[in-house]
Parts: sequence; structure tokens; C-alpha cells
Amino acid sequence: MSKVADLVFEVAKPIVEKLGFELVEVSYNKTRDGKDLSLSIYHKDRPVTIEDCELVSKTLDAPLDELNPTNDESYTLSVGSLGLDREIKTDADFNRSLGKELEISLYQMLNKSKNYVGVLESFDEDSITIKTNKEKVIIARDNIASAKLYIKI
Repeated sequence: MSKVADLVFEVAKPIVEKLGFELVEVSYNKTRDGKDLSLSIYHKDRPVTIEDCELVSKTLDAPLDELNPTNDESYTLSVGSLGLDREIKTDADFNRSLGKELEISLYQMLNKSKNYVGVLESFDEDSITIKTNKEKVIIARDNIASAKLYIKI
């Protein structure tokens, strides 16, 4: 994360948690139209709605104005849900994904394949365990090129 994103995460996290959400990610990026400060939120019991995003955005307006993380440089604040195609990277991401079907691409072949789809059964700092329709597979986390929720079409 950038210095701005780190600072905003630190200040916004307890505020977002008081509203009943988890602050998952903050990014601060240059866009075609200026700067964008984006926050991704999660709710453990239900999907995040547009109204939830508006509530979080409005609640953070005053604290962010006071914080002035960009030193008076203008930016657009956007609050959104994680999104279905978001990469699963951190322990918190894997924890949210327990029992869900994942699509995993590997850097190096494992059992003659670089791609797996299976239900995430467990994980630790070194590996994840998924159950495919054929077998249980243990995958080293440093061999995971990408992990995402599996979207059935």
C-alpha cells in the first residue's frame, strides 16, 4: 500500500468496523481524471449493497477531511464491495473463502496440472488444501499465481 493508503486504512478501519463491516483494502491511485482513493468493504453475513457503500463513504467524509491524507490534493473517494473476481491473497481472504469453490492457477505444475477448481477446506501460512471432484490437493502458497472465487457460468 502507499503511504496515503496506509494512513487512511489505519483511520478508517475502526470507523468501518463500528458500522458492522470489515475494511479489506485501501488503494490510492492516479487515474485519467485525477486521484482515486478506493476502499473495499466486506460483510460476513450478507452481500454489500450500494446503500452500505454510501453509508461508509458519508461516515468517512469528515474524518478523512480532518486527516487530510493527500495534503490538500483533490481525490475521488469510492467505496465498494470486494467483487467476485478479486484475487484471494491474504489469510483474511482465505478465511472468508473457507468452504467456497476456488479457481487456482499455479506457477509450476502439480500432479500434471497448473489449474485447479476445488472447495477450500483449510489453509495455513505455507499451503492451502482444496477438494476437487476427484481428489484432495495440497498446494504450496508460494506456487499460487492466482486464486479467485470460481464463477460458474
